[in-house]
Amino acid sequence: MTRTYSDAVAALNTLQTNAASIEAVRKAGNSLNIQSIPEMIGWCQAAGYEVCASQHPEPTATAEPPTGTKGKGSTSAFVSSILTQYLPSPSQSKPLFTKIGLYTSPHLRFVRERIRINNEPISEELFAKYFFEIWDKLEDRARAKGEPTDHTAKPSYFRFLTLMAFHTYIREEVDTAIIECGIGGEYDSTNVILNPSTTGITSLGIDHVQLLGRTIEEIAWHKSGIMKRGAAAYTVPQIPAAQAVLQSRAEEKKLPLLVVHKNPLLDDIKLGLSAPFQYTNASLAVMLASGLLQKLPDSPAIDPLVELPPEFTRGLEQVRWPGRCEIRREPGVAWHIDSGHTLESIQLAASWFASHIPPAPSSPPSPPSSPSPTKQTRILLFNQQTRDAPALARALHATLTAALGTPHPFTHAVFCTNLTHKNLGYRPDLVSINTDRAKVQALEVQRGLQEAWRVLDEETEVVVRGSIEEAVAWVRGIAEDDGGEVKCLVTGSVHLVGGFLEVIEGGEVAE
Repeated sequence: MTRTYSDAVAALNTLQTNAASIEAVRKAGNSLNIQSIPEMIGWCQAAGYEVCASQHPEPTATAEPPTGTKGKGSTSAFVSSILTQYLPSPSQSKPLFTKIGLYTSPHLRFVRERIRINNEPISEELFAKYFFEIWDKLEDRARAKGEPTDHTAKPSYFRFLTLMAFHTYIREEVDTAIIECGIGGEYDSTNVILNPSTTGITSLGIDHVQLLGRTIEEIAWHKSGIMKRGAAAYTVPQIPAAQAVLQSRAEEKKLPLLVVHKNPLLDDIKLGLSAPFQYTNASLAVMLASGLLQKLPDSPAIDPLVELPPEFTRGLEQVRWPGRCEIRREPGVAWHIDSGHTLESIQLAASWFASHIPPAPSSPPSPPSSPSPTKQTRILLFNQQTRDAPALARALHATLTAALGTPHPFTHAVFCTNLTHKNLGYRPDLVSINTDRAKVQALEVQRGLQEAWRVLDEETEVVVRGSIEEAVAWVRGIAEDDGGEVKCLVTGSVHLVGGFLEVIEGGEVAE
Protein backbone atom coordinates (compact mmCIF):
# COMPACT_ATOMS: atom_id res chain seq x y z
CA MET A 1 0.00 0.00 0.00
CA THR A 2 1.25 3.48 -0.88
CA ARG A 3 1.01 6.16 1.79
CA THR A 4 -0.76 9.16 0.24
CA TYR A 5 -3.73 11.08 1.58
CA SER A 6 -5.97 9.29 -0.92
CA ASP A 7 -4.67 5.95 0.35
CA ALA A 8 -5.41 6.99 3.92
CA VAL A 9 -8.99 8.02 3.05
CA ALA A 10 -9.57 4.77 1.16
CA ALA A 11 -8.31 2.74 4.13
CA LEU A 12 -10.34 4.80 6.58
CA ASN A 13 -13.51 4.19 4.60
CA THR A 14 -13.14 0.44 5.17
CA LEU A 15 -13.83 1.15 8.85
CA GLN A 16 -17.25 2.65 8.21
CA THR A 17 -20.24 0.86 9.68
CA ASN A 18 -22.70 -0.33 7.05
CA ALA A 19 -26.47 0.09 7.21
CA ALA A 20 -27.10 -3.45 8.44
CA SER A 21 -24.62 -3.08 11.31
CA ILE A 22 -26.12 0.25 12.34
CA GLU A 23 -29.55 -1.35 12.48
CA ALA A 24 -28.14 -4.11 14.72
CA VAL A 25 -26.71 -1.47 17.06
CA ARG A 26 -30.07 0.26 17.21
CA LYS A 27 -31.81 -2.96 18.13
CA ALA A 28 -29.20 -3.79 20.77
CA GLY A 29 -29.78 -0.43 22.42
CA ASN A 30 -27.84 0.53 25.54
CA SER A 31 -25.99 -2.78 25.95
CA LEU A 32 -23.39 -1.77 23.34
CA ASN A 33 -23.13 1.74 24.76
CA ILE A 34 -21.81 0.52 28.09
CA GLN A 35 -18.78 -1.10 26.47
CA SER A 36 -17.74 2.00 24.53
CA ILE A 37 -15.35 3.61 27.01
CA PRO A 38 -13.52 0.39 28.02
CA GLU A 39 -13.15 -0.45 24.34
CA MET A 40 -11.83 3.01 23.49
CA ILE A 41 -9.34 2.85 26.35
CA GLY A 42 -8.22 -0.48 24.93
CA TRP A 43 -7.63 1.11 21.50
CA CYS A 44 -5.66 3.92 23.14
CA GLN A 45 -3.48 1.36 24.88
CA ALA A 46 -3.03 -0.54 21.63
CA ALA A 47 -1.76 2.69 20.05
CA GLY A 48 0.81 3.07 22.81
CA TYR A 49 -0.95 5.30 25.34
CA GLU A 50 -1.10 3.62 28.70
CA VAL A 51 -4.44 4.89 29.96
CA CYS A 52 -5.80 7.15 27.26
CA ALA A 53 -4.52 9.61 24.74
CA SER A 54 -5.61 12.55 26.86
CA GLN A 55 -2.52 11.99 29.03
CA HIS A 56 -0.37 14.47 27.17
CA PRO A 57 3.25 14.45 28.36
CA GLU A 58 3.14 18.25 28.81
CA PRO A 59 1.43 19.48 32.00
CA THR A 60 -0.08 22.46 30.15
CA ALA A 61 -2.18 20.20 27.94
CA THR A 62 -5.87 20.80 28.39
CA ALA A 63 -9.04 19.94 26.56
CA GLU A 64 -12.62 21.09 26.71
CA PRO A 65 -15.29 18.88 25.17
CA PRO A 66 -18.53 20.63 24.19
CA THR A 67 -21.57 18.40 23.74
CA GLY A 68 -25.22 19.00 22.95
CA THR A 69 -27.82 18.34 20.28
CA LYS A 70 -27.32 21.51 18.28
CA GLY A 71 -24.65 24.19 18.26
CA LYS A 72 -21.71 22.16 19.57
CA GLY A 73 -19.71 22.55 16.35
CA SER A 74 -20.32 26.29 16.20
CA THR A 75 -19.51 26.66 19.90
CA SER A 76 -16.28 24.73 19.42
CA ALA A 77 -15.37 26.99 16.50
CA PHE A 78 -16.03 30.10 18.60
CA VAL A 79 -13.78 28.79 21.40
CA SER A 80 -11.00 27.94 18.99
CA SER A 81 -11.24 31.33 17.29
CA ILE A 82 -11.01 33.10 20.67
CA LEU A 83 -8.02 31.08 21.84
CA THR A 84 -6.10 31.53 18.60
CA GLN A 85 -6.09 35.27 19.30
CA TYR A 86 -3.55 34.41 22.01
CA LEU A 87 -1.10 32.93 19.49
CA PRO A 88 2.04 34.89 18.57
CA SER A 89 1.12 37.71 16.18
CA PRO A 90 1.81 41.41 15.62
CA SER A 91 -1.28 42.23 17.69
CA GLN A 92 -0.41 39.86 20.53
CA SER A 93 2.57 40.97 22.61
CA LYS A 94 2.04 38.33 25.31
CA PRO A 95 1.11 35.07 23.56
CA LEU A 96 -0.15 32.22 25.70
CA PHE A 97 -0.13 29.42 23.11
CA THR A 98 1.77 28.25 20.06
CA LYS A 99 -0.63 25.56 18.84
CA ILE A 100 -4.34 24.98 19.47
CA GLY A 101 -6.16 21.85 18.38
CA LEU A 102 -9.79 21.58 17.31
CA TYR A 103 -11.47 18.21 16.74
CA THR A 104 -15.01 18.22 15.33
CA SER A 105 -17.35 15.98 13.38
CA PRO A 106 -18.65 15.30 10.86
CA HIS A 107 -16.66 16.93 8.07
CA LEU A 108 -18.04 18.79 5.08
CA ARG A 109 -15.72 18.21 2.10
CA PHE A 110 -12.48 16.71 3.42
CA VAL A 111 -12.05 14.30 6.30
CA ARG A 112 -8.94 16.17 7.42
CA GLU A 113 -11.24 19.09 8.34
CA ARG A 114 -12.03 17.18 11.52
CA ILE A 115 -8.50 17.58 12.87
CA ARG A 116 -7.43 21.22 12.94
CA ILE A 117 -4.47 23.09 14.36
CA ASN A 118 -4.74 26.85 14.77
CA ASN A 119 -8.13 26.75 13.01
CA GLU A 120 -6.73 25.17 9.84
CA PRO A 121 -7.30 21.55 8.77
CA ILE A 122 -4.08 19.58 8.95
CA SER A 123 -2.41 19.08 5.59
CA GLU A 124 -2.89 16.01 3.43
CA GLU A 125 0.72 15.05 4.16
CA LEU A 126 0.28 15.34 7.92
CA PHE A 127 -3.02 13.46 7.83
CA ALA A 128 -1.44 10.58 5.92
CA LYS A 129 1.58 10.50 8.23
CA TYR A 130 -0.36 10.25 11.47
CA PHE A 131 -3.07 8.04 9.98
CA PHE A 132 -0.58 5.37 9.00
CA GLU A 133 1.34 5.66 12.25
CA ILE A 134 -1.81 4.57 14.10
CA TRP A 135 -2.81 2.08 11.38
CA ASP A 136 0.61 0.39 11.51
CA LYS A 137 0.69 0.25 15.30
CA LEU A 138 -2.66 -1.53 15.39
CA GLU A 139 -1.69 -3.99 12.65
CA ASP A 140 1.67 -4.71 14.30
CA ARG A 141 -0.14 -5.43 17.55
CA ALA A 142 -2.51 -7.82 15.79
CA ARG A 143 0.37 -9.66 14.11
CA ALA A 144 2.20 -9.99 17.41
CA LYS A 145 -0.88 -11.66 18.87
CA GLY A 146 -1.36 -13.89 15.85
CA GLU A 147 -4.62 -12.15 14.95
CA PRO A 148 -5.91 -10.94 11.55
CA THR A 149 -4.83 -7.48 10.42
CA ASP A 150 -8.15 -6.72 8.69
CA HIS A 151 -10.76 -4.24 9.92
CA THR A 152 -11.18 -6.22 13.15
CA ALA A 153 -7.72 -5.01 14.20
CA LYS A 154 -8.89 -1.38 14.17
CA PRO A 155 -11.65 0.60 15.82
CA SER A 156 -14.63 1.89 13.86
CA TYR A 157 -14.43 5.02 11.68
CA PHE A 158 -15.18 7.65 14.33
CA ARG A 159 -13.15 5.98 17.05
CA PHE A 160 -10.16 5.67 14.73
CA LEU A 161 -10.34 9.38 13.88
CA THR A 162 -10.68 10.28 17.56
CA LEU A 163 -7.63 8.18 18.40
CA MET A 164 -5.76 9.71 15.47
CA ALA A 165 -6.71 13.23 16.60
CA PHE A 166 -5.30 12.60 20.08
CA HIS A 167 -2.16 11.13 18.53
CA THR A 168 -1.79 14.10 16.17
CA TYR A 169 -2.13 16.66 18.93
CA ILE A 170 0.39 14.84 21.10
CA ARG A 171 2.91 14.50 18.27
CA GLU A 172 2.39 18.12 17.21
CA GLU A 173 2.70 19.30 20.82
CA VAL A 174 -0.43 21.40 20.88
CA ASP A 175 -0.92 23.48 24.01
CA THR A 176 -4.65 22.89 24.30
CA ALA A 177 -7.39 21.24 22.28
CA ILE A 178 -11.11 21.73 21.92
CA ILE A 179 -12.68 18.29 21.53
CA GLU A 180 -16.27 18.14 20.30
CA CYS A 181 -18.24 15.07 21.38
CA GLY A 182 -19.62 12.83 18.67
CA ILE A 183 -22.90 11.33 19.91
CA GLY A 184 -24.05 11.71 23.48
CA GLY A 185 -21.29 12.11 26.05
CA GLU A 186 -21.25 9.43 28.73
CA TYR A 187 -20.24 6.68 26.31
CA ASP A 188 -18.77 8.78 23.49
CA SER A 189 -15.25 7.81 22.47
CA THR A 190 -14.02 11.35 23.16
CA ASN A 191 -14.98 10.90 26.81
CA VAL A 192 -11.76 9.08 27.64
CA ILE A 193 -10.35 12.50 28.50
CA LEU A 194 -9.85 12.36 32.25
CA ASN A 195 -9.04 15.93 33.23
CA PRO A 196 -10.54 18.55 30.93
CA SER A 197 -10.18 22.19 31.87
CA THR A 198 -13.81 23.04 31.20
CA THR A 199 -16.88 21.31 29.78
CA GLY A 200 -19.88 22.79 28.01
CA ILE A 201 -23.35 21.62 27.00
CA THR A 202 -25.21 23.33 24.17
CA SER A 203 -28.96 23.24 23.55
CA LEU A 204 -30.48 19.79 23.98
CA GLY A 205 -33.16 18.19 21.85
CA ILE A 206 -34.37 14.81 20.67
CA ASP A 207 -31.86 13.07 18.39
CA HIS A 208 -30.08 9.70 18.07
CA VAL A 209 -32.90 8.15 20.06
CA GLN A 210 -31.76 4.56 19.39
CA LEU A 211 -28.52 5.23 21.26
CA LEU A 212 -29.45 7.99 23.70
CA GLY A 213 -33.10 7.34 24.52
CA ARG A 214 -36.42 8.77 23.44
CA THR A 215 -36.92 11.32 26.21
CA ILE A 216 -35.14 14.59 26.89
CA GLU A 217 -34.27 13.31 30.37
CA GLU A 218 -32.44 10.28 28.96
CA ILE A 219 -30.58 12.42 26.44
CA ALA A 220 -29.60 14.95 29.13
CA TRP A 221 -28.20 12.09 31.23
CA HIS A 222 -25.93 11.03 28.37
CA LYS A 223 -24.81 14.56 27.55
CA SER A 224 -23.95 15.33 31.17
CA GLY A 225 -21.50 12.42 31.17
CA ILE A 226 -18.73 14.76 29.98
CA MET A 227 -18.76 16.70 33.25
CA LYS A 228 -15.71 15.89 35.36
CA ARG A 229 -14.86 16.79 38.92
CA GLY A 230 -12.30 19.59 38.96
CA ALA A 231 -13.45 21.01 35.62
CA ALA A 232 -15.78 23.98 35.38
CA ALA A 233 -19.08 22.87 33.83
CA TYR A 234 -21.33 25.18 31.80
CA THR A 235 -24.64 24.79 30.04
CA VAL A 236 -26.90 27.07 28.04
CA PRO A 237 -30.46 27.35 29.40
CA GLN A 238 -32.37 24.09 28.91
CA ILE A 239 -36.01 23.15 29.28
CA PRO A 240 -36.80 22.34 32.95
CA ALA A 241 -36.82 18.55 32.51
CA ALA A 242 -33.37 18.55 30.92
CA GLN A 243 -31.96 21.12 33.34
CA ALA A 244 -33.09 19.04 36.32
CA VAL A 245 -31.15 16.03 35.05
CA LEU A 246 -28.02 18.10 34.37
CA GLN A 247 -28.19 19.61 37.84
CA SER A 248 -28.70 16.21 39.46
CA ARG A 249 -25.72 14.75 37.62
CA ALA A 250 -23.57 17.73 38.60
CA GLU A 251 -24.47 17.17 42.25
CA GLU A 252 -23.61 13.46 41.93
CA LYS A 253 -20.21 14.43 40.57
CA LYS A 254 -19.81 17.09 43.28
CA LEU A 255 -19.23 19.99 40.93
CA PRO A 256 -20.98 23.31 40.29
CA LEU A 257 -22.94 23.72 37.06
CA LEU A 258 -23.26 27.27 35.73
CA VAL A 259 -26.15 28.17 33.43
CA VAL A 260 -24.89 30.60 30.79
CA HIS A 261 -27.45 33.12 29.58
CA LYS A 262 -26.94 35.39 26.59
CA ASN A 263 -24.09 37.75 27.43
CA PRO A 264 -25.23 41.39 26.96
CA LEU A 265 -21.62 42.37 26.18
CA LEU A 266 -22.08 40.57 22.86
CA ASP A 267 -24.91 42.85 21.73
CA ASP A 268 -22.58 45.22 19.89
CA ILE A 269 -20.43 42.47 18.36
CA LYS A 270 -21.09 41.29 14.82
CA LEU A 271 -20.44 37.58 15.06
CA GLY A 272 -18.65 35.76 12.27
CA LEU A 273 -21.62 33.35 12.32
CA SER A 274 -24.53 35.63 11.62
CA ALA A 275 -27.72 33.94 12.85
CA PRO A 276 -29.36 35.35 16.00
CA PHE A 277 -29.25 31.98 17.78
CA GLN A 278 -25.45 31.99 17.47
CA TYR A 279 -25.31 34.55 20.29
CA THR A 280 -26.30 31.75 22.66
CA ASN A 281 -23.47 29.56 21.38
CA ALA A 282 -21.05 32.50 21.50
CA SER A 283 -21.98 33.26 25.11
CA LEU A 284 -21.20 29.68 26.09
CA ALA A 285 -17.93 29.81 24.14
CA VAL A 286 -16.88 32.94 26.02
CA MET A 287 -17.29 31.15 29.34
CA LEU A 288 -15.48 28.03 28.13
CA ALA A 289 -12.55 30.04 26.81
CA SER A 290 -12.28 32.19 29.92
CA GLY A 291 -12.53 29.11 32.15
CA LEU A 292 -9.60 27.54 30.33
CA LEU A 293 -7.51 30.70 30.36
CA GLN A 294 -8.03 31.17 34.08
CA LYS A 295 -6.27 27.85 34.68
CA LEU A 296 -3.09 29.02 32.97
CA PRO A 297 -0.40 30.41 35.29
CA ASP A 298 0.38 33.49 33.15
CA SER A 299 -3.14 34.33 32.04
CA PRO A 300 -4.46 37.84 32.66
CA ALA A 301 -7.46 38.24 34.94
CA ILE A 302 -10.67 37.92 32.92
CA ASP A 303 -14.27 38.52 33.95
CA PRO A 304 -16.27 37.95 30.75
CA LEU A 305 -19.47 39.22 32.34
CA VAL A 306 -17.90 42.61 33.10
CA GLU A 307 -15.59 43.27 30.16
CA LEU A 308 -14.51 41.26 27.14
CA PRO A 309 -10.80 41.36 26.29
CA PRO A 310 -10.08 42.50 22.72
CA GLU A 311 -8.93 38.96 21.91
CA PHE A 312 -12.41 37.67 22.69
CA THR A 313 -14.06 40.30 20.51
CA ARG A 314 -11.74 39.57 17.57
CA GLY A 315 -12.24 35.84 17.96
CA LEU A 316 -16.03 36.14 17.91
CA GLU A 317 -15.96 38.45 14.91
CA GLN A 318 -13.41 36.49 12.89
CA VAL A 319 -14.78 32.97 13.38
CA ARG A 320 -15.55 31.07 10.20
CA TRP A 321 -17.44 27.78 10.08
CA PRO A 322 -18.44 26.78 6.53
CA GLY A 323 -21.89 25.35 6.02
CA ARG A 324 -23.42 26.98 9.09
CA CYS A 325 -25.59 30.05 8.51
CA GLU A 326 -23.53 30.82 5.43
CA ILE A 327 -24.50 32.85 2.36
CA ARG A 328 -22.66 32.45 -0.93
CA ARG A 329 -23.54 34.35 -4.06
CA GLU A 330 -23.02 33.65 -7.73
CA PRO A 331 -24.70 35.28 -10.73
CA GLY A 332 -28.43 34.74 -10.32
CA VAL A 333 -28.38 32.75 -7.05
CA ALA A 334 -27.96 33.60 -3.37
CA TRP A 335 -27.23 30.24 -1.74
CA HIS A 336 -28.31 30.17 1.92
CA ILE A 337 -26.48 27.20 3.42
CA ASP A 338 -27.04 25.56 6.79
CA SER A 339 -26.32 21.97 7.76
CA GLY A 340 -29.20 21.70 10.24
CA HIS A 341 -30.38 18.10 10.47
CA THR A 342 -32.38 17.80 13.69
CA LEU A 343 -35.86 19.10 14.38
CA GLU A 344 -34.60 22.02 16.43
CA SER A 345 -31.72 22.95 14.11
CA ILE A 346 -34.00 22.83 11.06
CA GLN A 347 -36.35 25.26 12.77
CA LEU A 348 -33.42 27.56 13.52
CA ALA A 349 -32.19 27.30 9.92
CA ALA A 350 -35.68 28.23 8.70
CA SER A 351 -35.82 31.26 11.01
CA TRP A 352 -32.37 32.35 9.83
CA PHE A 353 -33.41 32.04 6.18
CA ALA A 354 -36.60 33.99 6.84
CA SER A 355 -34.59 36.81 8.41
CA HIS A 356 -32.92 37.37 5.04
CA ILE A 357 -36.18 37.70 3.13
CA PRO A 358 -37.50 41.27 2.89
CA PRO A 359 -41.08 41.69 4.09
CA ALA A 360 -43.76 41.57 1.42
CA PRO A 361 -45.48 44.83 0.45
CA SER A 362 -48.34 45.75 2.77
CA SER A 363 -51.59 44.20 1.61
CA PRO A 364 -54.68 42.56 3.10
CA PRO A 365 -54.01 39.08 4.53
CA SER A 366 -54.19 36.38 1.89
CA PRO A 367 -56.43 33.34 2.33
CA PRO A 368 -54.52 30.04 2.69
CA SER A 369 -55.15 29.04 -0.91
CA SER A 370 -54.01 32.33 -2.44
CA PRO A 371 -50.63 32.85 -4.15
CA SER A 372 -47.65 34.10 -2.15
CA PRO A 373 -47.77 37.88 -1.65
CA THR A 374 -44.26 38.21 -3.06
CA LYS A 375 -43.14 37.21 -6.53
CA GLN A 376 -39.56 36.47 -5.52
CA THR A 377 -38.38 33.03 -6.55
CA ARG A 378 -37.38 30.99 -3.53
CA ILE A 379 -36.05 27.46 -3.85
CA LEU A 380 -35.51 24.65 -1.35
CA LEU A 381 -32.68 22.15 -1.94
CA PHE A 382 -33.10 19.46 0.71
CA ASN A 383 -32.17 15.96 1.77
CA GLN A 384 -32.02 13.88 4.94
CA GLN A 385 -31.21 10.25 4.30
CA THR A 386 -31.24 8.62 7.73
CA ARG A 387 -33.66 10.52 9.97
CA ASP A 388 -37.41 11.16 9.64
CA ALA A 389 -37.06 13.36 6.57
CA PRO A 390 -40.77 14.22 6.13
CA ALA A 391 -40.99 15.35 9.76
CA LEU A 392 -38.03 17.70 9.24
CA ALA A 393 -39.60 19.02 6.03
CA ARG A 394 -42.88 19.69 7.84
CA ALA A 395 -41.03 21.56 10.61
CA LEU A 396 -39.19 23.62 8.01
CA HIS A 397 -42.44 24.52 6.24
CA ALA A 398 -44.27 25.36 9.46
CA THR A 399 -41.49 27.63 10.73
CA LEU A 400 -41.21 29.51 7.43
CA THR A 401 -44.98 29.80 7.05
CA ALA A 402 -45.19 31.43 10.46
CA ALA A 403 -42.17 33.68 9.90
CA LEU A 404 -43.12 34.86 6.41
CA GLY A 405 -46.87 35.05 6.89
CA THR A 406 -47.58 32.92 3.83
CA PRO A 407 -48.36 29.20 3.36
CA HIS A 408 -46.13 29.24 0.27
CA PRO A 409 -42.56 29.78 1.52
CA PHE A 410 -40.98 28.29 -1.61
CA THR A 411 -41.87 28.58 -5.26
CA HIS A 412 -39.71 25.55 -6.11
CA ALA A 413 -38.22 22.58 -4.24
CA VAL A 414 -35.72 19.91 -5.27
CA PHE A 415 -35.06 16.78 -3.22
CA CYS A 416 -31.87 14.88 -4.05
CA THR A 417 -29.64 12.16 -2.64
CA ASN A 418 -26.24 12.89 -1.10
CA LEU A 419 -24.48 11.51 -4.20
CA THR A 420 -22.02 14.23 -5.17
CA HIS A 421 -21.78 13.84 -8.95
CA LYS A 422 -24.06 12.24 -11.52
CA ASN A 423 -21.26 10.41 -13.34
CA LEU A 424 -18.32 10.51 -10.92
CA GLY A 425 -20.23 9.38 -7.84
CA TYR A 426 -19.00 10.38 -4.39
CA ARG A 427 -15.80 12.21 -3.67
CA PRO A 428 -13.76 9.68 -1.61
CA ASP A 429 -13.93 11.87 1.51
CA LEU A 430 -17.73 11.91 1.20
CA VAL A 431 -18.33 8.18 0.73
CA SER A 432 -20.88 6.86 3.21
CA ILE A 433 -21.97 3.24 3.51
CA ASN A 434 -24.30 3.75 6.47
CA THR A 435 -27.35 4.11 4.24
CA ASP A 436 -29.33 1.49 2.33
CA ARG A 437 -27.87 1.59 -1.17
CA ALA A 438 -30.99 0.15 -2.79
CA LYS A 439 -33.16 2.85 -1.22
CA VAL A 440 -30.74 5.53 -2.37
CA GLN A 441 -30.72 4.25 -5.95
CA ALA A 442 -34.51 4.02 -5.99
CA LEU A 443 -34.77 7.60 -4.67
CA GLU A 444 -37.14 6.25 -2.04
CA VAL A 445 -36.56 9.00 0.51
CA GLN A 446 -36.65 11.73 -2.12
CA ARG A 447 -39.95 10.58 -3.61
CA GLY A 448 -41.40 10.42 -0.12
CA LEU A 449 -40.28 13.99 0.48
CA GLN A 450 -41.79 15.06 -2.83
CA GLU A 451 -45.18 13.66 -1.86
CA ALA A 452 -44.97 15.10 1.65
CA TRP A 453 -44.21 18.59 0.32
CA ARG A 454 -47.04 18.44 -2.20
CA VAL A 455 -49.41 17.86 0.71
CA LEU A 456 -47.94 20.88 2.51
CA ASP A 457 -47.99 23.22 -0.48
CA GLU A 458 -49.50 22.10 -3.77
CA GLU A 459 -48.37 25.31 -5.46
CA THR A 460 -44.65 24.54 -5.11
CA GLU A 461 -43.00 23.09 -8.19
CA VAL A 462 -41.34 19.98 -6.76
CA VAL A 463 -38.79 17.74 -8.48
CA VAL A 464 -36.49 14.86 -7.52
CA ARG A 465 -32.90 14.52 -8.65
CA GLY A 466 -30.43 11.67 -8.23
CA SER A 467 -27.38 13.72 -7.28
CA ILE A 468 -26.42 17.04 -5.73
CA GLU A 469 -24.77 18.04 -9.00
CA GLU A 470 -28.06 17.63 -10.88
CA ALA A 471 -29.98 19.51 -8.17
CA VAL A 472 -27.57 22.45 -8.39
CA ALA A 473 -27.88 22.49 -12.18
CA TRP A 474 -31.69 22.56 -11.87
CA VAL A 475 -31.58 25.50 -9.45
CA ARG A 476 -29.24 27.40 -11.76
CA GLY A 477 -31.62 26.74 -14.63
CA ILE A 478 -34.50 28.24 -12.65
CA ALA A 479 -32.33 31.26 -11.85
CA GLU A 480 -31.39 31.76 -15.49
CA ASP A 481 -35.06 31.75 -16.49
CA ASP A 482 -35.94 34.08 -13.61
CA GLY A 483 -33.51 36.80 -14.64
CA GLY A 484 -33.13 38.21 -11.14
CA GLU A 485 -31.46 36.84 -8.01
CA VAL A 486 -33.23 33.79 -6.59
CA LYS A 487 -32.78 32.66 -3.02
CA CYS A 488 -32.06 28.97 -2.43
CA LEU A 489 -31.99 27.36 1.01
CA VAL A 490 -29.68 24.33 1.14
CA THR A 491 -30.31 22.34 4.30
CA GLY A 492 -31.26 19.04 5.95
CA SER A 493 -27.94 17.21 6.18
CA VAL A 494 -24.24 17.80 6.82
CA HIS A 495 -23.52 15.29 4.04
CA LEU A 496 -25.75 17.23 1.64
CA VAL A 497 -24.04 20.52 2.46
CA GLY A 498 -20.57 19.00 2.13
CA GLY A 499 -21.39 17.56 -1.28
CA PHE A 500 -23.03 20.83 -2.30
CA LEU A 501 -19.89 22.82 -1.45
CA GLU A 502 -17.82 20.30 -3.39
CA VAL A 503 -20.03 20.83 -6.46
CA ILE A 504 -20.10 24.63 -6.42
CA GLU A 505 -16.43 25.05 -5.49
CA GLY A 506 -14.74 22.61 -7.75
CA GLY A 507 -16.81 19.98 -9.43
CA GLU A 508 -18.23 19.78 -12.90
CA VAL A 509 -21.95 20.45 -13.14
CA ALA A 510 -24.38 18.20 -14.98
CA GLU A 511 -26.04 19.40 -18.16
